[in-house]
Amino acid sequence: MNVVSVAGGVAFAPSGPYSASKHAQLAFSRAVAAELGPRGIRVHTVNPGFVETEGFPQRKGLSSPLFRRVVIEPEDVARHVVRSLERGPSETYVPAWFRVFPVVQALAPGLVRRLAPKSAYRKRPESH
Repeated sequence: MNVVSVAGGVAFAPSGPYSASKHAQLAFSRAVAAELGPRGIRVHTVNPGFVETEGFPQRKGLSSPLFRRVVIEPEDVARHVVRSLERGPSETYVPAWFRVFPVVQALAPGLVRRLAPKSAYRKRPESH
C-alpha cells in the first residue's frame, strides 16, 4: 500500500518539489504494480486530496473557500485505505472525484495552467 497524493498527478505553484516527489512515488507504485502483478501481488495506491494534519494545516493555508470545504481528515484516508485493501482496486482517489484533476491536467495542461490560480495557498509573509 502506497499513500501518495493527488499532487502526484497535478502540479500547481508553489508545490513543485512536493508534486515532483509525489509523481515519482506514483510512478514507482505503477511500475511495481506492473512488475509484481503477474506474480499475483497487488500494489494499492491511494491518492488523497487535501488532508488536515498537524504538519500541513490545510484549512488555514488554502486561499480558496472551495478547496477549504473539501479538506478531509486523516481518519477519512485511513477508512479509505482499509476499504481499498478489502475491495481490491489498485489505484484510488479520496475523495473519488479528485481523480478529475490529474485527468484534466494530462489532457489539457495549458488550460489548467491558465485557469488555475497562481497559488491555491495563501502567501506566507517574507522573513528577513
